[in-house]
Amino acid sequence: MKIILGVGGGIAAYKSAELARLLMQQGHQVTAVMTEAAQRFVTPMTFAALTGRKVLTDLFAIENAIDHIGTAQENDLLVVAPATADLLAKLAHGLAGDFLSTLYLAFTGPVLLAPAMNVNMWQHAATRENVETLKRRGNRVIEPGSGYLACGMTGPGRMAEPEEIDGAIEREARQRRDLEGETVLITAGPTQEPLDPVRYISNRSSGKMGYALAEAAAARGARVVLISGPVHLSAPRGVEVIGVRTAAEMRERVFENLEPASIVIKAAAVGDFHLSSVPNQKRKKTAARLSLELDPTPDILAELGRKKGDRLLVGFAAETENLRQEARRKLESKNCDMVVGNLVGGADIGFESDENEVVLALSTGETLALERAGKREIAERIFDEILKLRLTLHATHEA
Repeated sequence: MKIILGVGGGIAAYKSAELARLLMQQGHQVTAVMTEAAQRFVTPMTFAALTGRKVLTDLFAIENAIDHIGTAQENDLLVVAPATADLLAKLAHGLAGDFLSTLYLAFTGPVLLAPAMNVNMWQHAATRENVETLKRRGNRVIEPGSGYLACGMTGPGRMAEPEEIDGAIEREARQRRDLEGETVLITAGPTQEPLDPVRYISNRSSGKMGYALAEAAAARGARVVLISGPVHLSAPRGVEVIGVRTAAEMRERVFENLEPASIVIKAAAVGDFHLSSVPNQKRKKTAARLSLELDPTPDILAELGRKKGDRLLVGFAAETENLRQEARRKLESKNCDMVVGNLVGGADIGFESDENEVVLALSTGETLALERAGKREIAERIFDEILKLRLTLHATHEA
């Protein structure tokens, strides 16, 4: 695994040298990125000697103006240890004044943070809010331990030991390859159903949830085909993206790519109605009321439910009320194995938001609630439950 080891400016930086050594022994490729403050505690030469690679320190002393982008794209995991109070604040608020904080914003893979600081700093409301913000975005936090601190105080704030952080990294590495050999077909974003050459009917879906699912599946080793309606998002790394516009186009591309798929996730917000006969010219505005006769679009999820075979099928239910009931109704009516229900009526969650809060209706009869978190974190939890569900279904069929 290719790992970026971000080192913040705290006395615990000396432990990061031992962490680098452990990671190298495990066979990982390690690239150290040090803040200016970190270099006051440990020299870059130490990490260069341990990793055998150039240590990245200065955003303005690099060979290529976009080295932080290249480094972010080339690596699988970002570990920040120690993550100081200052560094946590920068990451939580998206500040990008050095190589590490800039790289963090460009990095789309999993992030592990190992905080280290004085007990009062760790317990301060500002730090707690920053940590919660980072957790909601999908960052994993390795909680600091309690003990005697360098400042002479005793309490929580001590960076986890290198062996504990190494163990968390190994668990992350094992988990992230649990979809190896799988082909995951995902749909995302809205559709646009034309009313004339200029206007169309659509919805507020941003595609962020579907793209987060694609990123998570690719990071866990799957081949991912993402069929996307019109969105303003960058293609996830290592994902095959097929762009579509209408529900009919999405249906066509889904069934063209269904054959190799072992898991199908219908996260797209497909329009329910379309104009069957679209005029060739723009409709002119008049003072008269305009009535349109709209026909239903193809029900892609229901058709997949009839043709899924032994694939695992996951649908989404975007609702404004009765979430659990509607998710279970859709599960049964569309013959899904799981339906992810999310409320989309609020302004700060669901559509267009970076966060989500969902319920999972499972074909085993269970309904699970996933509390509010960043969409990438929600995506990871969904895949955790997909794999558990498949094991349960296989065991049931064999019995």
